[in-house]
Amino acid sequence: VQLQASGGGLVQAGGSLRLSCAASGRTFSSYVMGWFRQAPGKEREFVAAISRSGGSTYYADSVKGRFTISRDNAKNTVYLQMNILKPEDTAVYYCAAGSSLAQVLRGRLDYWGQGTQFTVSS
Repeated sequence: VQLQASGGGLVQAGGSLRLSCAASGRTFSSYVMGWFRQAPGKEREFVAAISRSGGSTYYADSVKGRFTISRDNAKNTVYLQMNILKPEDTAVYYCAAGSSLAQVLRGRLDYWGQGTQFTVSS
């Protein structure tokens, strides 16, 4: 599976942005998908995950209530809708695919996308 993230850029604090991650291959629906981020000088951290069907979602406490992960298996795409953005959300965001939720939450992913950068200005 190859993953291509897009949607980064510059946004003001309080604004919204949606990231997309398009996957190649016909096995997209067999993977749990996740979003991770890495801010300058910090380790990569978990942001959100979504089950294979899209029926279950999981979020880091820092984004809960502001970010929404979703997926469209017909389009082989996973999304991250980000609202009420804060400067501390500034990071490179990566989408990733894993074989189970436990693996995704542990950061043990089978495939990683190349990352998309966005900056939240205060």
